[in-house]
Amino acid sequence: MVKDTKSIIYRMALFVFPILQIQSLPAQDKLMNVLKDELNREIAGFQQNADSSEVPYFISYRVDETKSETVRATLGSLVYSRASHNRIFTPMVRVGNYETDNYHQLRETNTGNRTEPAYLPVEDSEDAIRQCIWWMTDQAQKNAVDRFEKVKSNMAVKVQEEDRSADYTPQNAMKYYEAPLTESHIRFNRKDWEEKLKQYSAVFKQSNDIFDGWANISMQVVRKYYVSSEGTEIAQNMVYISLNIGAMVKADDGMELPLHKSWFALTTSRLPPDREVMREAATITAKLKELKNAPVVEAFSGPALLSPEASGVFFHEIFGHRVEGQRMRQETDGQTFKKKTGEAVLPDFLSVYMDPTIDRYKGREINGYYKYDDEGVEGQKVTLVENGILKGFLMSRVPVEGFPVSNGHGRAASGLNPTARQSNLIIECTQKKTENDLRQALRDELKQQSKEYGYYFVSVTGGFTQTGRYSPNAFNVTPNEVYRVYADGRPDELVRGVDLVGTPLAMFSQIGAAGADDGYFIGLCGAESGSVQVSCISPMLFVRQIEIQKKVKSQSLPPLLPKP
Repeated sequence: MVKDTKSIIYRMALFVFPILQIQSLPAQDKLMNVLKDELNREIAGFQQNADSSEVPYFISYRVDETKSETVRATLGSLVYSRASHNRIFTPMVRVGNYETDNYHQLRETNTGNRTEPAYLPVEDSEDAIRQCIWWMTDQAQKNAVDRFEKVKSNMAVKVQEEDRSADYTPQNAMKYYEAPLTESHIRFNRKDWEEKLKQYSAVFKQSNDIFDGWANISMQVVRKYYVSSEGTEIAQNMVYISLNIGAMVKADDGMELPLHKSWFALTTSRLPPDREVMREAATITAKLKELKNAPVVEAFSGPALLSPEASGVFFHEIFGHRVEGQRMRQETDGQTFKKKTGEAVLPDFLSVYMDPTIDRYKGREINGYYKYDDEGVEGQKVTLVENGILKGFLMSRVPVEGFPVSNGHGRAASGLNPTARQSNLIIECTQKKTENDLRQALRDELKQQSKEYGYYFVSVTGGFTQTGRYSPNAFNVTPNEVYRVYADGRPDELVRGVDLVGTPLAMFSQIGAAGADDGYFIGLCGAESGSVQVSCISPMLFVRQIEIQKKVKSQSLPPLLPKP
Protein backbone atom coordinates (compact mmCIF):
# COMPACT_ATOMS: atom_id res chain seq x y z
CA MET A 1 0.00 0.00 0.00
CA VAL A 2 2.83 2.37 0.85
CA LYS A 3 4.55 1.45 -2.41
CA ASP A 4 1.42 2.34 -4.39
CA THR A 5 1.21 5.74 -2.65
CA LYS A 6 4.84 6.46 -3.45
CA SER A 7 4.22 5.50 -7.07
CA ILE A 8 1.36 7.98 -7.31
CA ILE A 9 3.54 10.76 -5.89
CA TYR A 10 6.28 10.05 -8.41
CA ARG A 11 3.82 10.04 -11.31
CA MET A 12 2.56 13.42 -10.27
CA ALA A 13 6.14 14.66 -10.26
CA LEU A 14 6.59 13.55 -13.84
CA PHE A 15 4.85 16.65 -15.04
CA VAL A 16 6.88 19.16 -13.04
CA PHE A 17 9.97 19.44 -15.25
CA PRO A 18 11.83 22.74 -15.10
CA ILE A 19 11.78 24.61 -18.38
CA LEU A 20 15.34 25.18 -19.59
CA GLN A 21 15.79 28.85 -20.34
CA ILE A 22 16.98 29.57 -23.85
CA GLN A 23 19.77 32.08 -23.31
CA SER A 24 21.59 34.05 -25.92
CA LEU A 25 24.88 32.23 -26.45
CA PRO A 26 27.67 33.01 -28.92
CA ALA A 27 26.82 32.22 -32.53
CA GLN A 28 29.47 29.49 -32.63
CA ASP A 29 27.68 27.73 -29.77
CA LYS A 30 24.21 27.33 -31.24
CA LEU A 31 24.36 23.68 -30.25
CA MET A 32 23.64 24.40 -26.59
CA ASN A 33 20.54 26.38 -27.48
CA VAL A 34 19.31 23.63 -29.79
CA LEU A 35 19.86 20.94 -27.13
CA LYS A 36 17.89 22.86 -24.51
CA ASP A 37 15.11 23.84 -26.87
CA GLU A 38 14.68 20.33 -28.24
CA LEU A 39 14.73 18.81 -24.74
CA ASN A 40 11.87 21.11 -23.70
CA ARG A 41 9.93 20.16 -26.85
CA GLU A 42 10.43 16.43 -26.31
CA ILE A 43 9.37 16.64 -22.66
CA ALA A 44 6.18 18.51 -23.58
CA GLY A 45 5.46 16.04 -26.35
CA PHE A 46 5.76 12.99 -24.08
CA GLN A 47 3.54 14.59 -21.45
CA GLN A 48 0.82 15.32 -24.02
CA ASN A 49 0.93 12.12 -26.08
CA ALA A 50 2.26 9.21 -24.00
CA ASP A 51 0.44 7.12 -21.40
CA SER A 52 1.30 8.30 -17.90
CA SER A 53 3.34 5.13 -17.20
CA GLU A 54 5.43 5.78 -20.32
CA VAL A 55 6.29 9.42 -19.63
CA PRO A 56 10.01 9.72 -18.74
CA TYR A 57 10.71 11.10 -15.29
CA PHE A 58 14.23 12.08 -16.39
CA ILE A 59 15.92 12.91 -19.71
CA SER A 60 19.45 14.08 -20.34
CA TYR A 61 21.37 14.88 -23.51
CA ARG A 62 25.14 14.56 -23.80
CA VAL A 63 27.17 15.70 -26.78
CA ASP A 64 30.92 15.08 -27.02
CA GLU A 65 32.38 17.23 -29.79
CA THR A 66 35.92 16.08 -30.54
CA LYS A 67 38.52 17.62 -32.81
CA SER A 68 41.53 15.36 -33.18
CA GLU A 69 44.96 15.53 -34.76
CA THR A 70 46.84 12.24 -35.14
CA VAL A 71 50.25 11.64 -36.68
CA ARG A 72 52.20 8.38 -36.73
CA ALA A 73 55.58 7.42 -38.16
CA THR A 74 57.24 4.02 -38.32
CA LEU A 75 60.98 3.41 -38.79
CA GLY A 76 61.54 6.89 -40.19
CA SER A 77 58.55 7.06 -42.54
CA LEU A 78 55.18 8.72 -42.16
CA VAL A 79 52.35 6.16 -41.81
CA TYR A 80 49.42 8.51 -41.46
CA SER A 81 48.57 12.09 -40.66
CA ARG A 82 45.00 13.20 -40.31
CA ALA A 83 42.54 15.46 -38.60
CA SER A 84 39.01 14.49 -37.60
CA HIS A 85 35.95 16.24 -36.22
CA ASN A 86 32.81 14.61 -34.86
CA ARG A 87 29.89 15.16 -32.51
CA ILE A 88 28.46 12.16 -30.71
CA PHE A 89 25.01 12.54 -29.17
CA THR A 90 24.00 10.28 -26.27
CA PRO A 91 20.50 10.57 -24.81
CA MET A 92 19.48 9.07 -21.48
CA VAL A 93 15.77 8.43 -20.99
CA ARG A 94 14.58 7.01 -17.68
CA VAL A 95 11.05 5.68 -17.21
CA GLY A 96 9.53 4.86 -13.81
CA ASN A 97 10.87 6.93 -10.92
CA TYR A 98 14.10 7.59 -9.03
CA GLU A 99 13.36 4.59 -6.83
CA THR A 100 12.95 2.01 -9.63
CA ASP A 101 13.43 2.60 -13.34
CA ASN A 102 14.45 0.97 -16.62
CA TYR A 103 18.15 1.03 -15.67
CA HIS A 104 17.56 -1.39 -12.78
CA GLN A 105 19.65 -4.54 -13.08
CA LEU A 106 18.02 -7.57 -14.68
CA ARG A 107 19.29 -10.50 -12.67
CA GLU A 108 20.30 -13.73 -14.39
CA THR A 109 19.71 -12.33 -17.85
CA ASN A 110 22.00 -11.00 -20.54
CA THR A 111 19.79 -8.00 -21.33
CA GLY A 112 21.56 -4.69 -20.87
CA ASN A 113 20.09 -1.21 -21.08
CA ARG A 114 20.57 -0.24 -24.71
CA THR A 115 22.29 3.05 -25.43
CA GLU A 116 21.38 4.77 -28.68
CA PRO A 117 24.17 7.19 -29.56
CA ALA A 118 24.32 8.98 -32.89
CA TYR A 119 26.61 11.24 -34.88
CA LEU A 120 25.29 14.78 -35.07
CA PRO A 121 26.19 17.06 -37.99
CA VAL A 122 29.37 18.99 -37.27
CA GLU A 123 27.82 21.98 -38.99
CA ASP A 124 25.38 24.04 -36.92
CA SER A 125 22.45 23.07 -39.13
CA GLU A 126 19.53 23.36 -36.71
CA ASP A 127 17.07 21.35 -38.76
CA ALA A 128 19.44 18.41 -39.21
CA ILE A 129 20.50 18.44 -35.55
CA ARG A 130 16.91 18.61 -34.33
CA GLN A 131 15.90 15.76 -36.62
CA CYS A 132 18.60 13.52 -35.15
CA ILE A 133 17.83 14.46 -31.55
CA TRP A 134 14.11 13.89 -32.04
CA TRP A 135 14.56 10.48 -33.65
CA MET A 136 17.09 9.19 -31.12
CA THR A 137 15.03 10.42 -28.16
CA ASP A 138 11.95 8.68 -29.53
CA GLN A 139 13.88 5.42 -29.91
CA ALA A 140 15.39 5.77 -26.42
CA GLN A 141 11.93 6.27 -24.89
CA LYS A 142 10.54 3.17 -26.60
CA ASN A 143 13.53 1.11 -25.45
CA ALA A 144 13.12 2.48 -21.92
CA VAL A 145 9.45 1.52 -21.74
CA ASP A 146 10.18 -1.97 -23.08
CA ARG A 147 13.01 -2.57 -20.63
CA PHE A 148 11.06 -1.21 -17.65
CA GLU A 149 8.43 -3.87 -18.24
CA LYS A 150 11.21 -6.50 -18.13
CA VAL A 151 12.53 -4.96 -14.91
CA LYS A 152 9.16 -5.23 -13.18
CA SER A 153 8.77 -8.84 -14.31
CA ASN A 154 12.29 -9.70 -13.23
CA MET A 155 11.80 -8.20 -9.77
CA ALA A 156 8.57 -10.13 -9.32
CA VAL A 157 10.17 -13.57 -9.78
CA LYS A 158 13.57 -13.08 -8.12
CA VAL A 159 14.66 -13.09 -4.49
CA GLN A 160 14.99 -9.80 -2.67
CA GLU A 161 18.11 -7.90 -3.68
CA GLU A 162 21.05 -7.50 -1.32
CA ASP A 163 21.19 -3.74 -1.94
CA ARG A 164 17.78 -2.07 -2.12
CA SER A 165 19.02 1.46 -2.81
CA ALA A 166 17.19 3.65 -5.32
CA ASP A 167 18.13 3.39 -8.99
CA TYR A 168 19.06 7.05 -9.45
CA THR A 169 19.79 10.07 -7.28
CA PRO A 170 18.09 13.44 -7.89
CA GLN A 171 20.52 16.27 -8.53
CA ASN A 172 20.18 20.02 -8.06
CA ALA A 173 20.35 21.98 -11.29
CA MET A 174 23.91 23.03 -12.16
CA LYS A 175 24.84 25.87 -14.54
CA TYR A 176 28.35 26.05 -15.94
CA TYR A 177 29.56 27.48 -19.23
CA GLU A 178 33.02 27.69 -20.79
CA ALA A 179 33.45 29.46 -24.11
CA PRO A 180 34.71 27.24 -26.95
CA LEU A 181 38.48 27.15 -27.30
CA THR A 182 39.91 29.19 -30.14
CA GLU A 183 42.68 28.16 -32.53
CA SER A 184 45.17 30.18 -30.46
CA HIS A 185 44.53 27.85 -27.51
CA ILE A 186 45.10 24.66 -29.48
CA ARG A 187 47.89 25.33 -31.95
CA PHE A 188 49.06 22.20 -33.71
CA ASN A 189 51.48 22.36 -36.65
CA ARG A 190 50.98 19.01 -38.32
CA LYS A 191 53.80 19.43 -40.82
CA ASP A 192 56.29 20.11 -38.04
CA TRP A 193 55.16 17.03 -36.15
CA GLU A 194 55.35 14.83 -39.22
CA GLU A 195 59.04 15.67 -39.51
CA LYS A 196 59.66 15.25 -35.79
CA LEU A 197 58.05 11.82 -35.64
CA LYS A 198 59.95 10.59 -38.69
CA GLN A 199 63.14 11.67 -36.96
CA TYR A 200 62.20 10.00 -33.65
CA SER A 201 61.20 6.68 -35.21
CA ALA A 202 64.25 6.59 -37.50
CA VAL A 203 66.39 5.89 -34.41
CA PHE A 204 64.93 2.38 -34.32
CA LYS A 205 66.20 1.64 -37.85
CA GLN A 206 69.73 1.47 -36.46
CA SER A 207 69.08 -1.93 -34.83
CA ASN A 208 68.77 -5.08 -36.92
CA ASP A 209 66.80 -6.73 -34.09
CA ILE A 210 63.92 -4.24 -34.10
CA PHE A 211 61.12 -5.16 -36.51
CA ASP A 212 58.72 -2.40 -35.47
CA GLY A 213 59.60 1.05 -34.16
CA TRP A 214 57.12 3.88 -33.97
CA ALA A 215 56.44 7.41 -32.83
CA ASN A 216 53.00 8.98 -32.66
CA ILE A 217 51.28 12.03 -31.31
CA SER A 218 47.60 12.54 -30.62
CA MET A 219 45.83 15.74 -29.68
CA GLN A 220 42.16 15.66 -28.71
CA VAL A 221 40.19 18.83 -28.04
CA VAL A 222 36.89 17.74 -26.52
CA ARG A 223 33.94 20.03 -25.89
CA LYS A 224 31.33 18.39 -23.67
CA TYR A 225 27.70 19.49 -23.50
CA TYR A 226 25.20 18.22 -20.95
CA VAL A 227 21.59 19.29 -20.41
CA SER A 228 18.94 17.54 -18.35
CA SER A 229 15.26 17.74 -17.45
CA GLU A 230 16.36 18.70 -13.92
CA GLY A 231 17.60 22.01 -15.31
CA THR A 232 21.33 21.32 -15.54
CA GLU A 233 23.23 23.07 -18.36
CA ILE A 234 26.96 22.45 -18.74
CA ALA A 235 29.49 23.22 -21.46
CA GLN A 236 33.16 22.50 -20.73
CA ASN A 237 36.41 21.89 -22.60
CA MET A 238 39.13 19.25 -22.25
CA VAL A 239 42.48 18.97 -24.02
CA TYR A 240 44.57 15.79 -24.12
CA ILE A 241 47.94 15.61 -25.86
CA SER A 242 50.06 12.46 -25.77
CA LEU A 243 53.38 11.68 -27.42
CA ASN A 244 54.53 8.07 -27.61
CA ILE A 245 57.59 6.24 -28.91
CA GLY A 246 58.26 2.53 -28.81
CA ALA A 247 59.73 -0.48 -30.51
CA MET A 248 59.54 -4.26 -30.50
CA VAL A 249 61.85 -7.22 -30.96
CA LYS A 250 61.15 -10.93 -31.27
CA ALA A 251 63.20 -13.46 -29.31
CA ASP A 252 64.32 -16.75 -30.81
CA ASP A 253 61.57 -18.60 -28.90
CA GLY A 254 58.88 -16.42 -30.54
CA MET A 255 58.27 -14.07 -27.61
CA GLU A 256 57.46 -10.52 -28.73
CA LEU A 257 59.05 -7.91 -26.49
CA PRO A 258 57.87 -4.28 -26.61
CA LEU A 259 59.22 -1.25 -24.78
CA HIS A 260 57.81 2.26 -24.96
CA LYS A 261 57.89 5.72 -23.46
CA SER A 262 55.07 8.25 -23.35
CA TRP A 263 54.55 11.87 -22.36
CA PHE A 264 51.34 13.79 -21.60
CA ALA A 265 50.79 17.54 -21.74
CA LEU A 266 48.02 20.12 -21.95
CA THR A 267 49.81 22.12 -24.67
CA THR A 268 52.36 21.01 -27.27
CA SER A 269 54.85 23.52 -25.86
CA ARG A 270 54.99 21.41 -22.68
CA LEU A 271 56.12 18.27 -24.49
CA PRO A 272 59.83 17.31 -24.16
CA PRO A 273 62.48 18.74 -26.50
CA ASP A 274 63.65 16.66 -29.47
CA ARG A 275 66.95 15.73 -27.83
CA GLU A 276 65.16 14.13 -24.86
CA VAL A 277 62.87 12.07 -27.09
CA MET A 278 65.81 10.94 -29.24
CA ARG A 279 67.76 9.98 -26.12
CA GLU A 280 64.83 7.86 -24.88
CA ALA A 281 64.57 6.17 -28.30
CA ALA A 282 68.27 5.25 -28.11
CA THR A 283 67.78 3.89 -24.58
CA ILE A 284 64.85 1.74 -25.73
CA THR A 285 66.94 0.41 -28.63
CA ALA A 286 69.79 -0.65 -26.34
CA LYS A 287 67.42 -2.15 -23.76
CA LEU A 288 65.58 -4.23 -26.37
CA LYS A 289 68.83 -5.75 -27.57
CA GLU A 290 69.57 -6.82 -24.01
CA LEU A 291 65.98 -7.97 -23.43
CA LYS A 292 65.96 -10.23 -26.49
CA ASN A 293 68.72 -12.37 -24.97
CA ALA A 294 67.49 -12.19 -21.37
CA PRO A 295 66.49 -15.41 -19.54
CA VAL A 296 62.82 -16.36 -19.29
CA VAL A 297 61.35 -16.48 -15.79
CA GLU A 298 59.77 -19.49 -14.13
CA ALA A 299 56.77 -19.37 -11.81
CA PHE A 300 57.76 -17.67 -8.57
CA SER A 301 56.37 -16.59 -5.21
CA GLY A 302 58.38 -14.28 -2.99
CA PRO A 303 59.34 -10.65 -2.22
CA ALA A 304 59.55 -7.88 -4.79
CA LEU A 305 59.95 -4.18 -5.42
CA LEU A 306 57.55 -2.17 -7.58
CA SER A 307 58.81 1.06 -9.09
CA PRO A 308 56.55 4.10 -8.56
CA GLU A 309 55.20 3.75 -12.13
CA ALA A 310 54.54 0.02 -11.71
CA SER A 311 52.87 0.46 -8.32
CA GLY A 312 50.56 3.09 -9.86
CA VAL A 313 49.20 0.52 -12.31
CA PHE A 314 49.12 -2.03 -9.48
CA PHE A 315 46.85 0.25 -7.41
CA HIS A 316 44.72 1.23 -10.40
CA GLU A 317 43.95 -2.37 -11.31
CA ILE A 318 43.81 -4.01 -7.90
CA PHE A 319 42.35 -1.26 -5.74
CA GLY A 320 40.80 1.41 -7.98
CA HIS A 321 38.30 -0.79 -9.80
CA ARG A 322 37.14 -2.32 -6.52
CA VAL A 323 36.11 1.04 -5.05
CA GLU A 324 33.97 2.04 -8.05
CA GLY A 325 30.68 2.13 -6.19
CA GLN A 326 28.22 1.43 -8.99
CA ARG A 327 29.55 -2.06 -9.70
CA MET A 328 28.75 -2.98 -6.07
CA ARG A 329 25.05 -2.82 -6.96
CA GLN A 330 25.52 -5.82 -9.21
CA GLU A 331 24.59 -9.14 -7.61
CA THR A 332 27.30 -10.76 -9.72
CA ASP A 333 30.11 -8.53 -8.44
CA GLY A 334 32.58 -9.78 -5.84
CA GLN A 335 32.04 -6.57 -3.80
CA THR A 336 35.49 -6.89 -2.23
CA PHE A 337 35.29 -3.74 -0.12
CA LYS A 338 31.55 -3.05 0.15
CA LYS A 339 31.26 -4.04 3.84
CA LYS A 340 34.76 -2.93 4.86
CA THR A 341 34.37 0.82 5.43
CA GLY A 342 35.97 1.71 8.74
CA GLU A 343 38.30 -1.29 8.53
CA ALA A 344 42.01 -1.45 7.76
CA VAL A 345 42.53 -2.49 4.13
CA LEU A 346 46.07 -1.10 3.62
CA PRO A 347 49.09 -0.47 5.87
CA ASP A 348 48.62 2.53 8.18
CA PHE A 349 51.35 4.50 6.39
CA LEU A 350 49.30 4.68 3.17
CA SER A 351 46.43 7.01 2.26
CA VAL A 352 44.58 7.02 -1.06
CA TYR A 353 42.34 9.61 -2.67
CA MET A 354 40.85 10.36 -6.06
CA ASP A 355 40.82 13.95 -7.31
CA PRO A 356 39.41 15.00 -10.72
CA THR A 357 39.64 18.69 -9.82
CA ILE A 358 43.40 18.99 -10.48
CA ASP A 359 45.22 18.95 -13.82
CA ARG A 360 48.66 18.98 -12.18
CA TYR A 361 50.27 17.17 -9.29
CA LYS A 362 53.48 18.63 -7.89
CA GLY A 363 53.84 20.62 -11.10
CA ARG A 364 53.37 17.71 -13.51
CA GLU A 365 50.36 17.67 -15.84
CA ILE A 366 47.91 14.77 -15.46
CA ASN A 367 44.89 13.81 -17.50
CA GLY A 368 42.13 12.48 -15.23
CA TYR A 369 40.77 15.98 -14.62
CA TYR A 370 37.35 17.49 -15.33
CA LYS A 371 35.05 20.12 -13.85
CA TYR A 372 31.79 18.17 -14.17
CA ASP A 373 31.29 14.47 -14.79
CA ASP A 374 29.11 12.93 -17.50
CA GLU A 375 26.02 13.01 -15.27
CA GLY A 376 26.18 16.76 -14.61
CA VAL A 377 27.73 16.45 -11.14
CA GLU A 378 30.71 18.55 -10.07
CA GLY A 379 33.87 16.48 -9.70
CA GLN A 380 35.00 16.14 -6.10
CA LYS A 381 38.11 15.01 -4.27
CA VAL A 382 37.25 11.70 -2.56
CA THR A 383 39.23 10.25 0.35
CA LEU A 384 39.18 6.50 -0.17
CA VAL A 385 41.70 5.33 2.42
CA GLU A 386 43.05 7.37 5.34
CA ASN A 387 46.02 5.91 7.23
CA GLY A 388 45.08 2.45 5.99
CA ILE A 389 41.35 2.73 6.89
CA LEU A 390 38.74 2.48 4.12
CA LYS A 391 36.59 5.62 4.11
CA GLY A 392 34.49 5.61 0.96
CA PHE A 393 33.89 4.82 -2.69
CA LEU A 394 33.74 6.50 -6.09
CA MET A 395 30.10 7.31 -6.69
CA SER A 396 28.01 8.07 -9.74
CA ARG A 397 24.33 8.96 -9.46
CA VAL A 398 23.57 5.28 -8.90
CA PRO A 399 23.62 4.97 -5.09
CA VAL A 400 24.75 2.02 -3.01
CA GLU A 401 23.84 1.15 0.55
CA GLY A 402 25.35 3.76 2.88
CA PHE A 403 26.42 6.06 0.01
CA PRO A 404 23.29 7.71 -1.37
CA VAL A 405 24.76 10.58 -3.43
CA SER A 406 27.24 11.07 -6.24
CA ASN A 407 30.70 12.52 -5.67
CA GLY A 408 31.18 13.38 -9.32
CA HIS A 409 32.68 10.16 -10.71
CA GLY A 410 30.01 9.16 -13.24
CA ARG A 411 32.09 8.90 -16.41
CA ALA A 412 31.75 7.46 -19.89
CA ALA A 413 33.27 7.42 -23.33
CA SER A 414 31.23 9.04 -26.07
CA GLY A 415 28.04 7.10 -26.79
CA LEU A 416 28.00 4.98 -23.60
CA ASN A 417 26.14 5.20 -20.30
CA PRO A 418 28.13 6.68 -17.39
CA THR A 419 29.19 4.47 -14.50
CA ALA A 420 31.37 5.13 -11.44
CA ARG A 421 34.94 5.35 -12.73
CA GLN A 422 38.40 6.44 -11.60
CA SER A 423 39.96 9.85 -12.32
CA ASN A 424 43.29 10.94 -10.75
CA LEU A 425 44.31 8.20 -8.30
CA ILE A 426 46.88 9.45 -5.78
CA ILE A 427 48.63 7.29 -3.19
CA GLU A 428 50.53 9.12 -0.47
CA CYS A 429 52.59 7.73 2.38
CA THR A 430 53.90 8.95 5.72
CA GLN A 431 56.75 6.43 5.70
CA LYS A 432 59.16 7.79 3.09
CA LYS A 433 62.05 5.40 2.59
CA THR A 434 64.82 5.76 0.01
CA GLU A 435 65.27 3.26 -2.80
CA ASN A 436 68.36 1.93 -1.00
CA ASP A 437 66.25 1.39 2.14
CA LEU A 438 63.69 -0.58 0.13
CA ARG A 439 66.38 -2.63 -1.58
CA GLN A 440 67.83 -3.51 1.81
CA ALA A 441 64.35 -4.50 3.04
CA LEU A 442 64.04 -6.76 -0.01
CA ARG A 443 67.41 -8.43 0.62
CA ASP A 444 66.57 -8.93 4.31
CA GLU A 445 63.26 -10.54 3.39
CA LEU A 446 64.95 -12.80 0.83
CA LYS A 447 67.29 -14.09 3.52
CA GLN A 448 64.37 -14.51 5.90
CA GLN A 449 62.53 -16.61 3.28
CA SER A 450 65.74 -18.45 2.24
CA LYS A 451 65.40 -17.29 -1.36
CA GLU A 452 68.24 -16.54 -3.74
CA TYR A 453 66.51 -13.63 -5.46
CA GLY A 454 63.38 -11.52 -5.71
CA TYR A 455 62.09 -9.26 -8.48
CA TYR A 456 62.09 -5.57 -9.29
CA PHE A 457 59.29 -4.40 -11.60
CA VAL A 458 60.46 -1.24 -13.37
CA SER A 459 57.83 -0.57 -16.05
CA VAL A 460 54.51 -2.03 -17.15
CA THR A 461 52.31 -1.84 -20.23
CA GLY A 462 49.00 -2.17 -18.36
CA GLY A 463 46.87 -4.88 -16.87
CA PHE A 464 43.38 -6.12 -16.13
CA THR A 465 41.35 -7.32 -13.19
CA GLN A 466 38.32 -9.52 -12.59
CA THR A 467 35.80 -8.45 -9.96
CA GLY A 468 32.87 -10.82 -10.64
CA ARG A 469 31.72 -13.77 -8.56
CA TYR A 470 31.73 -16.26 -11.41
CA SER A 471 35.52 -16.31 -11.68
CA PRO A 472 38.42 -15.86 -9.26
CA ASN A 473 38.73 -12.25 -8.05
CA ALA A 474 42.18 -11.95 -9.55
CA PHE A 475 44.39 -9.43 -11.32
CA ASN A 476 47.09 -9.57 -13.97
CA VAL A 477 49.59 -6.75 -14.40
CA THR A 478 51.80 -6.94 -17.50
CA PRO A 479 55.38 -5.74 -16.92
CA ASN A 480 57.82 -5.17 -19.77
CA GLU A 481 61.00 -4.38 -17.82
CA VAL A 482 61.75 -6.66 -14.86
CA TYR A 483 64.97 -7.52 -13.00
CA ARG A 484 66.05 -10.23 -10.61
CA VAL A 485 67.50 -8.72 -7.45
CA TYR A 486 69.89 -11.09 -5.65
CA ALA A 487 70.11 -11.48 -1.90
CA ASP A 488 73.92 -11.60 -1.99
CA GLY A 489 74.21 -8.21 -3.69
CA ARG A 490 75.08 -9.41 -7.20
CA PRO A 491 74.10 -6.95 -9.99
CA ASP A 492 70.44 -7.00 -11.02
CA GLU A 493 69.64 -9.30 -13.94
CA LEU A 494 67.18 -8.36 -16.69
CA VAL A 495 64.58 -11.09 -17.35
CA ARG A 496 61.59 -11.51 -19.68
CA GLY A 497 58.27 -13.30 -19.95
CA VAL A 498 56.77 -12.03 -16.68
CA ASP A 499 53.13 -11.61 -15.64
CA LEU A 500 52.40 -10.35 -12.11
CA VAL A 501 49.27 -12.13 -10.83
CA GLY A 502 47.35 -12.56 -7.60
CA THR A 503 44.27 -11.72 -5.58
CA PRO A 504 43.69 -8.28 -4.05
CA LEU A 505 43.28 -8.84 -0.32
CA ALA A 506 46.24 -11.21 -0.15
CA MET A 507 48.42 -8.76 -2.08
CA PHE A 508 47.51 -5.71 0.01
CA SER A 509 48.36 -7.56 3.21
CA GLN A 510 51.93 -8.05 1.95
CA ILE A 511 52.85 -4.38 1.40
CA GLY A 512 55.77 -3.80 3.74
CA ALA A 513 57.11 -0.32 3.00
CA ALA A 514 56.86 2.62 0.58
CA GLY A 515 59.31 5.08 -0.93
CA ALA A 516 59.71 8.83 -0.91
CA ASP A 517 59.50 9.61 -4.64
CA ASP A 518 56.37 9.62 -6.79
CA GLY A 519 55.90 7.95 -10.17
CA TYR A 520 53.25 8.75 -12.76
CA PHE A 521 51.21 6.46 -14.98
CA ILE A 522 49.02 8.42 -17.40
CA GLY A 523 46.75 6.78 -19.93
CA LEU A 524 43.32 5.36 -20.75
CA CYS A 525 41.26 2.95 -18.67
CA GLY A 526 38.76 0.67 -20.36
CA ALA A 527 35.74 -0.72 -18.51
CA GLU A 528 31.94 -0.92 -18.77
CA SER A 529 31.49 2.66 -19.92
CA GLY A 530 34.35 2.64 -22.43
CA SER A 531 37.77 4.28 -22.31
CA VAL A 532 38.27 7.29 -20.04
CA GLN A 533 41.39 9.31 -19.21
CA VAL A 534 43.05 8.43 -15.91
CA SER A 535 46.27 9.09 -14.00
CA CYS A 536 47.95 7.17 -11.18
CA ILE A 537 50.50 8.75 -8.84
CA SER A 538 52.21 6.36 -6.45
CA PRO A 539 55.42 5.78 -4.45
CA MET A 540 57.75 2.80 -4.82
CA LEU A 541 56.58 -0.28 -2.90
CA PHE A 542 58.28 -3.18 -1.15
CA VAL A 543 55.98 -6.24 -1.11
CA ARG A 544 56.83 -9.29 0.98
CA GLN A 545 55.03 -11.78 -1.24
CA ILE A 546 54.07 -11.58 -4.90
CA GLU A 547 53.36 -14.24 -7.50
CA ILE A 548 54.49 -14.31 -11.09
CA GLN A 549 53.72 -16.61 -13.99
CA LYS A 550 55.03 -16.96 -17.51
CA LYS A 551 53.34 -14.64 -19.98
CA VAL A 552 51.73 -15.94 -23.14
CA LYS A 553 53.93 -15.84 -26.22
CA SER A 554 53.67 -16.16 -29.96
CA GLN A 555 54.48 -19.53 -31.47
CA SER A 556 55.67 -18.02 -34.75
CA LEU A 557 59.35 -18.17 -35.61
CA PRO A 558 61.37 -14.95 -35.94
CA PRO A 559 61.82 -13.73 -39.55
CA LEU A 560 64.00 -16.06 -41.64
CA LEU A 561 65.47 -13.26 -43.70
CA PRO A 562 67.45 -10.28 -42.38
CA LYS A 563 65.78 -6.88 -42.22
CA PRO A 564 66.21 -4.96 -45.50
